[in-house]
Amino acid sequence: MAAVSEALAGGRILLIVSGGIAAYKSLELVRLLRKSGASVRAVLTRGGAEFVTALSLQALCEDRVYTDLFSLTDESEMGHIQLSRSADLLVVAPASADILAKMAAGLADDLATTLLLATDKRVLIAPAMNVRMWQHPATIANLATLCARGVLVVGPDDGPMACGEFGPGRLAEPPVILDAIASALRPIGTLTGRHILVTSGPTHEPIDPVRYLANRSSGRQGHAIAASLSRLGARVTLVSGPVALEDPAGIATIHVETAREMRDAVRNALPADAAVFCAAVADWHAETALQKIKKNGAAPNLQLVENPDILREVSRLDEQRPRLVIGFAAETENLIENARRKRARKGCDWIVANLVGTASDVMGGMENEVTLVTENDIEPWPRAGKSAIAEHLAARIAEALA
Repeated sequence: MAAVSEALAGGRILLIVSGGIAAYKSLELVRLLRKSGASVRAVLTRGGAEFVTALSLQALCEDRVYTDLFSLTDESEMGHIQLSRSADLLVVAPASADILAKMAAGLADDLATTLLLATDKRVLIAPAMNVRMWQHPATIANLATLCARGVLVVGPDDGPMACGEFGPGRLAEPPVILDAIASALRPIGTLTGRHILVTSGPTHEPIDPVRYLANRSSGRQGHAIAASLSRLGARVTLVSGPVALEDPAGIATIHVETAREMRDAVRNALPADAAVFCAAVADWHAETALQKIKKNGAAPNLQLVENPDILREVSRLDEQRPRLVIGFAAETENLIENARRKRARKGCDWIVANLVGTASDVMGGMENEVTLVTENDIEPWPRAGKSAIAEHLAARIAEALA
């Protein structure tokens, strides 16, 4: 708790409270923030005001609560611009499905969304909504867009809801949000002047002109890592397999399809100070048929050929080996044992290991739960949004290269 208070002391938080029954928890969050030494200004949306009062927030913040975009006194001084940039961090808790959609679309039809569009500071969201809304394809797409832009995410949790349903969508508890805010505010060094290579997404290995071998990787974790490293000042080269994600802003992105193309792009991008191999590279490729393979009553006989081992090749370079080489291990069993073996076999410095079995929603999902495996340590990290995992890993890389 001391480390959290140290990170929060003197921090300036702009808290946006949107609509939803979970809005009542924002009062406890404000209390915890103030107790930890942070100052809090609150913005209450019209929906949020249906669940908590401006007076309650004002009493806890010890500052006025902002609700109206068109306050003449404030707007004569461009108040929404000042509010959006005077804070160290913008926090949306709870973040309803509606405000996530508006953020993703770049709408600015009230004070809260105008602030979020006008800010040049980091944004942390704590989603809260009905389980069906959370799992709707529109919400999934909106959250993926926000994560690709560098928005940090904490929660939501699983559990019973006010509507009587059960599942993911509950607002993360205030102490958990407090920890996420502290992590976002904590000084984590700088990567200015460093070049870091990141790989992301799957590879597609063609079988014929219309079919390919692939895996379920969405690229969300790799893209989030690239964005987090860039925010710390690094010059990032992102080598991406086929994904349905926007290229992270300001990052040189090289698009490839196959493992062999990815290997060539990686080698061409060197030298680098560090390399993060997050891509789920296919282990094999097949000899590609020139025409579509037709069904003839028997399964085609695919001759599989092993793909280049990009992580192992780079880890064992002599002259152009990065100072820090990080691999990922997606396992379905024996997580730590397999991750340790992979680190030794590949020759890399760190392995970021996670479970991706049939009960897991990591591949293609919005959250991750990883264990960092180094030569001398095993470090489990709590489950969090992929953007939060990326921020934590970027911080560790900055420390290692300092």
